[in-house]
Amino acid sequence: MRVVVQRVSEASVTVEGEITGQIGPGLLVLAGFAPTDTAADLDWMARKLVQLRIFSDEDDKMNRSVQDIGGELLVVSQFTLLADARKGNRPSYIGAAPPPVAIPLYEQFVALLERLMGRPVGTGRFGADMKVCLLNDGPVTIVLDSPQ
Repeated sequence: MRVVVQRVSEASVTVEGEITGQIGPGLLVLAGFAPTDTAADLDWMARKLVQLRIFSDEDDKMNRSVQDIGGELLVVSQFTLLADARKGNRPSYIGAAPPPVAIPLYEQFVALLERLMGRPVGTGRFGADMKVCLLNDGPVTIVLDSPQ
């Protein structure tokens, strides 16, 4: 599992002209799933995200988590995060989980985040052509890979 986490002032996802997810201050999470991902990977990543201290405290040090600031999460599936572009100019997506595997992983991941945050999490629509709009705060962007 690979995620790109962006600290945002605001973010939204639009599918066919409809906003499917929208947040204020918090984290935009682009999530890619591999066929070998397990429940342990999802749990590790969800806990890492909600506890990741990348928000400023009163001394302007990155010392607070999205939970600490009462921030929001917007999670967008993005299989291209598992692209392999080492050979040639056309990336291979063979490392990404196919939809029958990735959809349940995505849904479980969102459910875990909602449980940990204690409130709904914004989402895109799996497999759709999505337009993601964000105002990156910092900018702060971090790439995380699950330990498995």
